[in-house]
Amino acid sequence: MVNLTETERITLETIKKIVQKDIRPMAGPLDEKGEFPWHAHKVFSEVGLMATLIPEEYGGMGLRYLVFSMILEEISKVCASSALLLIAQADGTLPILYRGSEDQKKTFLPELAKGAIGAFAATEPSAGSDILSMRTRATYSEGLYVINGQKCFITNGSVADLICLFAYTDPEKRAKGISAFVVEKGTPGLSYGKNENKMGMKGSVNSELFFDNMRIPESHRIGEENEGFSLMMKTLDSSRLFCASQAVGIAQGAIDEALSYSRQRVQFGKPIAHIQAIQFMFADMVAATEAARLLTYQAAANIDKGRTALISKYCAMAKFLASDTAMKVTTDAVQIMGGYGYMKDFPVERMMRDAKLTQIYTGTNQIMRVVAGREIVRGG
Repeated sequence: MVNLTETERITLETIKKIVQKDIRPMAGPLDEKGEFPWHAHKVFSEVGLMATLIPEEYGGMGLRYLVFSMILEEISKVCASSALLLIAQADGTLPILYRGSEDQKKTFLPELAKGAIGAFAATEPSAGSDILSMRTRATYSEGLYVINGQKCFITNGSVADLICLFAYTDPEKRAKGISAFVVEKGTPGLSYGKNENKMGMKGSVNSELFFDNMRIPESHRIGEENEGFSLMMKTLDSSRLFCASQAVGIAQGAIDEALSYSRQRVQFGKPIAHIQAIQFMFADMVAATEAARLLTYQAAANIDKGRTALISKYCAMAKFLASDTAMKVTTDAVQIMGGYGYMKDFPVERMMRDAKLTQIYTGTNQIMRVVAGREIVRGG
């Protein structure tokens, strides 16, 4: 199903080597410390992975979404937190890439390509799945927007150099009254609250952001005023693909660990891999992961080929199928490994904790079924 060019194949092989050499050894310590993966940021910046989707004319790699999906999968096999760094980077980049002016692209995309950290800020304490309940306001006055409000759970938030922020410019219009802005680190009026203490994906930063009379020049508005909601949704479609790719990687990583263990663990006089009950579990785990992978690749192909009518449906389906699969597969991997699987000496317990977030972020799986079902009924 996947046809790669020679350059894409070499790129993926190179990434696999980097992941095993530089990312895998740090995955456990990163989870224990619960800190931003600066080592991964350094490695990714050096090889251009902070700019996978940015066109070459702005200093990026200009990769297809399918190839980026495969890269995220490869990284997530060993460290989902490091993959989340790239997902958040893409989320913070795409609004500029999709709707930014040429001046904005020339100003901000090369910075991101060189390793500046991006973030996407929409979620608020009272506005998660119900994003139209956001309270952050941007008021226009003499060439400036004055922004007040707060955001929460923002991945890369407190370390981001550039934040793509969504706020109401006309609250009465609801979805038709939201605008998007580029906020640079150090902007007066921007401050940070706590970094969240999470169950999983502990090697990523999720932050509270506060805006107190923060002044943003009109030139930093992305696209037209009051047209930010459609941009947000387009970006979230892509982000759901990235989340699905991450989930597939987590599931595959758990299968690999459990399979390796089962071939060495001897009970009743033979490796447990030869016990039929265990083989049945592996059959289900692999079948589900392969199905999720194929659906995820199809979602990526729809974006690459510009199949607009199919993108929302396939990205939503890939996201909920892959993340539900990751949760089930990692739970089964822990079960296969028994008491050892429950211990931090082995990575499957971390993978199980990491998998849970994939069922929640970029839109809960319940909301994903709403999105997919609505598109199906419409005939999409």
